[in-house]
Amino acid sequence: MVLNSSCFAIIGGVIPTATEIGRVVTNTTSLVQLYNIPSNTWTTLAPLPVALNHPNAASIDGKIYVLGGLEVAANGAWQGTPQSWVYDPASNTWSALEPMPASEARGSAAVGVYNKLIVLAGGMSVLEPVAGGKQETVDTVSAFDTVSGKWVTTLPETAKRMPERRDHAGAAVVDTRLYVLGGRDHGQENVKGSVLALSLGRLDIGWRTMKGAMPTPRGGVASAKLGRKVYVFGGEGNPVEGSKGVFNQVEVFDAAKDTWEVLAPMKVPRHGTYAVAVEGKIFVPGGGVSQGAGPVDLLDVFAAPL
Repeated sequence: MVLNSSCFAIIGGVIPTATEIGRVVTNTTSLVQLYNIPSNTWTTLAPLPVALNHPNAASIDGKIYVLGGLEVAANGAWQGTPQSWVYDPASNTWSALEPMPASEARGSAAVGVYNKLIVLAGGMSVLEPVAGGKQETVDTVSAFDTVSGKWVTTLPETAKRMPERRDHAGAAVVDTRLYVLGGRDHGQENVKGSVLALSLGRLDIGWRTMKGAMPTPRGGVASAKLGRKVYVFGGEGNPVEGSKGVFNQVEVFDAAKDTWEVLAPMKVPRHGTYAVAVEGKIFVPGGGVSQGAGPVDLLDVFAAPL
């Protein structure tokens, strides 16, 4: 999550805690870390009020908004929480916000920012991190007004639902349009390649499906925008033997032309991370190296071709 032109933050997620017979055991965390690009240093910030994975996060006016996510239930499942907070770097504190409607609680939504509005598209309300466990994908669209501190309850009917359910998708706002790229529906293997778009300046127009589909359908991707292009990295749901279920693909969507281009692959295939664009470079921190798990501490920097 970009905080300003020199820093970005990693918020919550899962961290490795032990190894049992060769299997890495992960734990949901409240950890928040800030990376300073010029000094190449990490700082630990005030933790989230609760441990979250798959948080829905955005930055506006130098503050970080976390609008729900997945928390660990008593039975061990990951379930959506409506709780929301804002982080103020001046005081290094988190403050509670109005919770999102309980029926819309989820994590792993595609997040876009338009003016002072944060839009959440799709996401996952339940994830049972066991083989064959329930994974509930939604098509819900929610919006939070950072000026009023309230959730918008008057979204047009044309904007309230996505054309398809999506979680773990890429997301970017280019001009006034939110693009949701790839993702999955009810499981790592049910990956998607279509690109869905919503005009945030004219929500009444509703959703459309772009003509240009992602060359490699996948979920669990990281995405970042440079100019009018959206770069999509890695992902999971790869059926190729020896891939550990993880993709190394790097593909770029040209929003102006509605076309895709395939670039050189990632050096280390990963899923479940995110990407941030800062001054012409894209930073890709952490992620997992095996499907559903494998968290690592890598930090890659991608220089977009001129």
